[in-house]
This record gives sequence, structure tokens and C-alpha cells, in this order.
Amino acid sequence: MFDRKLNLPALLLFLVLPAAFSQKATSPGSAQPGQPLLRIAAAADLQPVLPPLLNEFERKTGIHAEASYQSSATLATQILNGAPFDLFLAADLSFPQRVIDAGRAEQTSAVPYARGTLVLWTRNDSGVSDLSLDAMRGEAVKTIAIANPEHAPYGRAAHATLEHLNLLDDVQPKLVVAENIAQAAQYADSGNAQIGFISLTSALTPRLKADGHFIRIPGEDYPPIVQGAVSIRGGSTRAAQQFLEFLHSPETAQKLAAAGLEPIH
Repeated sequence: MFDRKLNLPALLLFLVLPAAFSQKATSPGSAQPGQPLLRIAAAADLQPVLPPLLNEFERKTGIHAEASYQSSATLATQILNGAPFDLFLAADLSFPQRVIDAGRAEQTSAVPYARGTLVLWTRNDSGVSDLSLDAMRGEAVKTIAIANPEHAPYGRAAHATLEHLNLLDDVQPKLVVAENIAQAAQYADSGNAQIGFISLTSALTPRLKADGHFIRIPGEDYPPIVQGAVSIRGGSTRAAQQFLEFLHSPETAQKLAAAGLEPIH
């Protein structure tokens, strides 16, 4: 179990930082009367990626899509408690499987749609002159942001990396635990952590590219982050299927790759 450490300035920053790292968001505008609506439960790593894709999907299909961004565990719990979503885009395959096992999904197995990449990011003014995994052991690094491994697949990947490299015991007291990967990026960017394990999707946003730099965590250091989707029973199944087809189109695959998600066909 990880200790949670967050100071008062962090709480204030959490309330006032722009929507780039907000916990929940929807696509711009709202559905017109009589317009089909697709409600998406989206993993937090998709927050920098989905909005333009939702707009393009609406232009192509006439379906207005709205997304709510949280950790995959939080979204799975909401769905199991009856939240009115049509499609669940999780950051791994295990949380859609929970929805399937509970009889709340249309599919019998999750549909892979992308593969995520874990990176280590720091601000340019963090005082960490040589960003590396081994540098986390040093006294210069006092705080490290990580998404909660119990709730967030990217947090699991970061935890697996630390264990694989025998770093966990050394850095455990330095960890600042966030609810999800978007919040981990917020902690690192706000200065409440010197460095952070974040998603490539966050690291490639204009804000974080301007504020800092990153290194990719070698793929052999953590299990693959295969992101999976399921449509929710009782929801708009046809619209959900149309969006999954849209995600797997060659044009969208290129955009996913440019935003930090390796497409899966």
C-alpha cells in the first residue's frame, strides 16, 4: 500500500489548474434535440487525445459523443453501479473484464484499441539535471509522482517498473500518489513532485512539452499497457460500435500514434 502525500499548495493547485488536467471533461458543445448521443467512460490517459477525435466522429456520423475521464477502476465501479455510459474505454483489459464478468457488457471479451507507453517526466526547472531511472535513488530527487497502482493501469506499470529494477524500497518514501495518470502529470507539472511516471499522451501535450522533458521507460520493464473497450449493456450499442470502428480506422490510428498511443488492429 502506498502512502498518500500531498501538501496544501497541491490541493489549491488541483482546484485552479486549467482543464488540461481536470478529472472530468466532456466534448465541446452539447447534443442538439433529437441528435444521437454517445456517452463514453474514458481512462484518464485519453484526456489529451479524445476531444478532437470526438469532434471528428460527430462530423462524420452525426452522433454527439461526450466523455468523462477518471481512473479505469473508478469508471468500472461507476458502470457496475449503474452509471449511464454507452462505451467504456479503459487503460487496460482487466477493468473491462470486470464489467463483462458482472454481466454489464455487450461483448464477451474486451476489444483492444491501443497500447500505452509509460514515461518518466520532469520540469526543466526541477533541479534534476540528468533524468534517468537510476537518478531516483539520489538525494536530489525528493518526490516522485505515481498514479495509484490499485486504481490506474499506468500506476501498475510504474510499480512494476520499480519492482523490476529493484528501486521500490529506495523510492517508496518519495512517492506522491495520484488518483489517476492525468493527476500524476498534474502533480509533476505543478511542482508538487520533482519527477513523475506519466503517460506518453500527457508528455506529448503542448503544455508539458514546453514545461519539461521525458524519457521513455523501456518496454521490457513493465507489462504491456494494452487498452481495451466494451460497450455497456442497455446503452447505445450501435453508436458505441460505430465509435470503435472509427477508432480502428487507418486515419484515426495515425492520430492515436501521433498523440502517444500505439494503435492495435
